[in-house]
Amino acid sequence: MFEKNLKLACLLDFYGEVLSERKQSVLSLYYNEDLSLAEIAEEIGISRQGVRDLIKKAEEELLFLEEKLGLEKKLNEALTQSDKIFKLIKDEQISEKLSLEMETLVNILKQ
Repeated sequence: MFEKNLKLACLLDFYGEVLSERKQSVLSLYYNEDLSLAEIAEEIGISRQGVRDLIKKAEEELLFLEEKLGLEKKLNEALTQSDKIFKLIKDEQISEKLSLEMETLVNILKQ
């Protein structure tokens, strides 16, 4: 069975613009719109197998880009670290202003 890897949906957000318009569109329909292979095939006028092949090739490109650039991994590490810092700030009751600035940073990184 062809199962969705939700990590790839996140990678689509990071690297989707690098993909061809067709691959980007198919992945968006599959991951963001949650359409089935058959529904996508009908929408774009190719076979279900053709849709599956496009998705697999596009996913391979996304995984390659993440392997080389590591943007998603770096963002997750930054978010984890900022959460730790924010927790320390709250626990130590450091100035309210600094706490608000860290909260803003966390919100920016999560967008």
